[in-house]
Formats: sequence, structure tokens, C-alpha cells
Amino acid sequence: MSKVVKLGIFGSMGLVVLALLIWRIEDIHPFQSQAGRRMSAVFDSVAGLDDKAAVRIAGVRIGRVDGVDLVGRRAKVNLRLEKPVGLTRGTYAKISNLGLLGEKYVELVPGPDGAPPLPNHAVLSGYTPPSFDDAMVKLQNIGESIQGITKQLGGGPGGGGINRLLDSLELTSDEIRALVVENRAQVASTVANFDSVSGTLARELPRLANEMSRTVNQISDLVAENKGDVSASLANARQLTAKLQTSVDNLNEITGKIASGEGTVGKLVNRNEAYDKVVGTLDSIKGGVETLSSTLGAAQRFKLDLDLQTYKLSGSNSQSGLRVDIDPSDKKHLYRVGIASTPAGKSRTKTQQITFIGPDGGSSSETIRTVTNENSYVGTGLFGYKGPYGALLWAGVIENTGGAAIDYPLFGRRGLVSFEAFDFAHQDLRNNPHLRLTGRWQFAPNLYLVGGYDDPLEKQFRSLFLGAGLRWSDDNLKYLLGAAASKF
Repeated sequence: MSKVVKLGIFGSMGLVVLALLIWRIEDIHPFQSQAGRRMSAVFDSVAGLDDKAAVRIAGVRIGRVDGVDLVGRRAKVNLRLEKPVGLTRGTYAKISNLGLLGEKYVELVPGPDGAPPLPNHAVLSGYTPPSFDDAMVKLQNIGESIQGITKQLGGGPGGGGINRLLDSLELTSDEIRALVVENRAQVASTVANFDSVSGTLARELPRLANEMSRTVNQISDLVAENKGDVSASLANARQLTAKLQTSVDNLNEITGKIASGEGTVGKLVNRNEAYDKVVGTLDSIKGGVETLSSTLGAAQRFKLDLDLQTYKLSGSNSQSGLRVDIDPSDKKHLYRVGIASTPAGKSRTKTQQITFIGPDGGSSSETIRTVTNENSYVGTGLFGYKGPYGALLWAGVIENTGGAAIDYPLFGRRGLVSFEAFDFAHQDLRNNPHLRLTGRWQFAPNLYLVGGYDDPLEKQFRSLFLGAGLRWSDDNLKYLLGAAASKF
């Protein structure tokens, strides 16, 4: 066989292999019927989705993408379903990834069972999840907000100046030290007064002893002078003894009747039925007293802190709240319940769906959502955990939404820094979680100042706030309840 023939055979085999690769990659099926159910889905963005990408339900491939078109400012994805699947109204499409870095595909989420079947060539609503770039932008915004807050706490431009607070604390410490030095002289004077008093007692005690001896002698003389009166008193005592003897005789008669079973008391003493009833009644009373004692003991172990505060937000808005912290004294758990009046407490959402019909007869839908916020009351219920270094960790419901918080005491618990994060799954105009940084300084046993920064991630709602609060500790509440009970 000549070299030309060998070269021709080798070239032909290469062309056949190349054709098979192209056939496989382009997913060409010339002998397969192109019949199948067709429909389309409209998305805001289909970045990264290729033509002929897979269409899946519950992860199982049932078809492929058959072209992507631009309708207005939205992307229309044509779908061809190669397997028969029963879809109902309410079905929608979303773009998903195979793994973290896998290829993108169209996932169909079926509608509810029992709904009307979905017709051919139906237009589905599409949902595009946030991309990795969107997540990075949000993380960058959070970082910038936290950096701004730290600059404010550090005394930067427009900051609160924590260094000035430390200087004030140092000045207060110097004043307390000077007060102790001044009172040291008064303590020395008090000790000198005690020495003087003890010297006076040493001088006066012998005189007092002589006076007491003279008084005893006078009492003896008085008794000697009144011996006749003492005799008359003894005669009266004899008469009284005779009367007492008569009373004893009467008492013996009564006890005799009781012993013989006469009268109500006699029946009670001599009959077992009455005795059993009395004993049962006493046992019931004893059980009730023990139950009451255990209940009061359990209630005594709980510690309550009542907190009432209000602060001013931007514009004419303000927020007020009442909060109760419960400590079961197990050195681990805490509970917190509260209610607050907030300008963003109640959200109303109005949804409108508009259908557009294109020149080719295709239709697309667009949903418009309007959100309004009203001043309303919101509730808080949290489970707490006592962490290291005095930190308190909270999780549960914050202002009617899920959230978490952390409290950290400062300066011997006179100061407190709190950070709250909640409202993660809202669907209103805000796209970020609600964050709140709060600082508190207790300048009196029951009064404190409060201030901080609310919702720093949202330009429309962010606000510096300042206010005051009133706090009653467990000891204050017990004192007030005791005083109220003494009035009644």
C-alpha cells in the first residue's frame, strides 16, 4: 500500500473523529424527532446560561434550552421538554448551578397539586438568584459601614469620641480619691471621740455602782416597813388558791365527760372516724403549705429586670419600648420579652402583575410590588446564653422577625454595648438585614442614657438616635412589691 493511500486513510479517519466530536458537543440529533412540549420563561438576567443548557425538575434532566431572546429589557428563554411531565399553573423557573462552580441550568419548580394543567407554549415567571458579584458588593457595603462606625467610636471626623469618655472617667476617679483623703481625717476624729467616751465610762462606772448599792438598801428598808401589807397580800393569795381549786374541780368534771365520750369534743376524742377526718384535713393543709412554699421558693430564684426606654430617630420619628429580662439563676440561660412602638413596625405590600404581548404574539409578565411602612407595635422574644467575659448572646424574635444580638458590659456594668441583626428574609424595599448598634451609660441607679446607629446598610432608613431609659432591677421590684403589699 502506497504512502498516499495510507495518508488518505489517516486523514479520513481524522475527519470522521472530528465530525463525531462536533456531533457530540453540539448535541445534533438529525434522526431524532424534534417533537416535544415547548414553553418559555422570562428572566431579569440569564448571565452564564448557555444555549442547549439542561432543563431539570428535582435535579433530573427533562429537556434543554432551545434559544435565548431579548424581549424589551428582559431575557426570554425558550424551553423544549423532551420527557412528558405533568405541570400545573403556579409553576415557575429559576436558574441554578450544578455545585458551587458547575454549569448553569434551568430548574422548573412545579405548581401545587390539584391546580389546572399548564398549556403548551406557556410563559413562566423566572427567578434569578443573586450572583457572586452582588454578594461581594453587599459584603463591601457592610465592611464600609462597620469601618465608618469604628471611626466614629475612635473619635474620628464626626465621631462620638470615646477618648473623651475615658478622660472624664479618669477625672471622676481623681475626685473620688480626693474625697477619700478628706474623709480620712474625719475617721481619725471619730476614733478619738470613741477613746474619750471610753475614758468617761471608766471614771463614771464606780459612781454608778455606789448609786445602785444605795438603791438596793432603800428597797430593803421599804419591804421591812410594809410587812403588814405583805401579810394581807398572802391572805388574798390563799383565797385565790381556793378559787383555783374550785376551777380545777370543774375542769376535772369536764375532762371526765370528754373521756366518757359525751359532747362534741368527747366524740372527737373517742371516735376514730372524727379523728381520721381531722388528721386528713391537717394533712391536706400541710400539703398545701408545702406546695405553696415550693412555689414561692421557685419564684424567689428568678430575677427580673424591667427596662423602659425611648429615643429619637431622624426626622420626627421616635421609638419606645418596654423590656423584661428574666434570669432563672442557673448561671447559663436568660430570657427576654418586650414590646416596642416603631415607625417601621407594620409593612403593607401591594403586588400587581402586568402581562405584555409582543409583536410575535408571545407574552411576558412583570410583577410590580409597592411596600409601605406604618407605625405599629412589635414584639420581641429571645433566648439568652451567658458567654465568656460577661457577654450575653441572644437569639429568637426581634421586632416580629427572626434575629440575634450580643450585649457586652463595660466599666463595671455601668456601660453596655449591644449589636442586633434581624429582618433577614424581608421582601420589601430594603435588600439588607436590619442592623442596630447601641451604647448605654447608666449615670444613676435607675436612669441611663442610650444612643447609637440604626440600620446603617439602608440609605433610606439609616439614622443616628439618642434617648434615655428607666431601669428597675430585681431588688427594686421586690422592694416596690413589698411596699405595695404592706399597704394592703
